[in-house]
Amino acid sequence: VQLQASGGGLVQSGGSLTFSCAASGSIFSIASISTMGWYRQAPGKQRELVATILTTGTTNYADSVKDRFTISRDNAKNTMYLQMNSLKPEDTAVYYCNIRPPWPADYWGQGTQVTVSS
Repeated sequence: VQLQASGGGLVQSGGSLTFSCAASGSIFSIASISTMGWYRQAPGKQRELVATILTTGTTNYADSVKDRFTISRDNAKNTMYLQMNSLKPEDTAVYYCNIRPPWPADYWGQGTQVTVSS
């Protein structure tokens, strides 16, 4: 299974960005049975959870992004999205998409840089 993320880049504080992450390489819709999520890692810091979405559609957000970021999924397209609004300089990080199927496995995207200028 491969995850291909797109989006990201440089944006001014208060701006918006949208990520997408498509899963491929599976003979079935792995997304439909997996927890999907976004994580980020800022320079000198550990990777942290940004948001997750369960197969039921239930979402969970880090307190720091609540009410600003929205995670969603399209199982038919094996794709997840992250809409980021009201971006702040502290959101600057490399963002990673992740899918976690019911069996012991973790699949990660390649990481996409987001830089928010003040």
